Amino acid sequence: MALSQNDLTRIALDITSGLSDHDRFSRLLDTVRQTLHCDAAALLQFSGKQFTPLAIDGLSPDVLGRRFILSEHPRLEAIARAGDVVRFPADSELPDPYDGLIPHQEDHLMVHACIGLPLVANGALIGAVTIDGFDPKQFNSFSDKELRTLSAIASASLSNALLIEKLEKQAVQSQEPSAFNHSSDSEVEIIGQSPAMQAMQNELSVVASTDLNVLILGDTGTGKELVAKSIHLHSLRANKPLVYLNCAALPESVAESELFGHVKGAFTGAISHRSGKFEIADKGTLFLDEIGELPLPLQSKLLRVLQYGDLQKVGSDKSLKVDVRIIAATNKDLKQEVLAGRFRADLYHRLSVFPIVVPPLNEREGDVILLSGFFVERSREKLGLKSLSMSPDSISLLNNYDWPGNVRELEHVLRRAAVLARAQAQSDTAMITPQHFDFQGKDFHDQASQDKRFAHVSHGLRTTTGKTSPPPVALGQNLKQATESFQAQYIRQALAANGNNWAATARALDLDSGNLHRLAKRIGLK
Repeated sequence: MALSQNDLTRIALDITSGLSDHDRFSRLLDTVRQTLHCDAAALLQFSGKQFTPLAIDGLSPDVLGRRFILSEHPRLEAIARAGDVVRFPADSELPDPYDGLIPHQEDHLMVHACIGLPLVANGALIGAVTIDGFDPKQFNSFSDKELRTLSAIASASLSNALLIEKLEKQAVQSQEPSAFNHSSDSEVEIIGQSPAMQAMQNELSVVASTDLNVLILGDTGTGKELVAKSIHLHSLRANKPLVYLNCAALPESVAESELFGHVKGAFTGAISHRSGKFEIADKGTLFLDEIGELPLPLQSKLLRVLQYGDLQKVGSDKSLKVDVRIIAATNKDLKQEVLAGRFRADLYHRLSVFPIVVPPLNEREGDVILLSGFFVERSREKLGLKSLSMSPDSISLLNNYDWPGNVRELEHVLRRAAVLARAQAQSDTAMITPQHFDFQGKDFHDQASQDKRFAHVSHGLRTTTGKTSPPPVALGQNLKQATESFQAQYIRQALAANGNNWAATARALDLDSGNLHRLAKRIGLK
């Protein structure tokens, strides 16, 4: 059955209607799949020698998070180089990038019919549409001319969407967009389509082109360093250095020298002049990670540099002018640190001109599966596998877990699972299943039921001379259950002792209030 004029008109109307890019691309693929009667389709954007999925239909949801590097995927490389419709023969020896990634076909799938449509705008490759089917003759009734027409419509839609995105970025970034160094954009990609991440991305686009100091807040493992890199790469300082300093790893004895430098003979061991991080970052950006760990004496000296733009090297009486943008990050509640006298209020206000909160992974609905696809594809490349997929059960478990360690924990869990899956594979094709995770399925269940089982423990709590004694823990549990049971009972006791005031309880337990709320939610207290 050939493509009718009505089919082409419907496709054109679908992708030019007043929808968001995501909805428009999804509708395009849905229409393509219905019209061509294919079993799977994908719309891909080409950038930086790789294809990035924009929309998929009939494929595992984690495909959206994967990044297909041309050198790793011969079929996609052939599509990129062809400049015209590519029909792969049913017996093609080139591995299909989607093998193992079509639901319910994992172990016995052989994609017989495969067509690639390169998308070109102004003579340059901007993307591709891939169409797959199980029947080797599935697309024989469609002529190359008809498929070229479909390709032209998809090219126009993608080109318009990319142009609109570019104009929107320029509108909120700089009045001198030519000053940006966009060549490095592909080196940093923040993956996420959840409302929380879209809101954060909007804030990044607003602040990146300014010279405002930025304070990045978020739990451990949320990706604060990645956010800092993104801000720098989209700033007017992108062609200048981004200098990193972990304040938590700074011994106080050398911290001042690390920040401001020293002259020869300033102290024992100073055998030569040395530039500090501020001098190295001149005209660029200095990223101060774990800023909440900076010692108080250094905080006052840092404040002076922020206020006046000059510094003194250790052992020198000369001032040195520097022009540095500060991006700081912390997993601490700096307001509470100020109240506790551990952080200077004036420095806090200098740093937090534009605060950005990186949401925890358990508040990023839908992003776990995108990130999983990204990490699994990266593991596939490193392990030299032809195909590495995830079973539906493993995807379900990943989606239901609370991820207290955030994105970092997800990456480590999947990296370990990929290694175990390869070890058990009989070929260069492997699948990650729940048994490959370093946690058990019962950990994904509602923690409230566990707390209920051990509620009787609370009767044994007692107070002596105003101090709480640790609650007993029921035997017969594994270590994770025992730990969470202890946490639940101890927090309940502390909460009761503080009049059910969560803020006061957080202070009593020396915890960030946001972290306490998330912990309480995870172990079933909220």
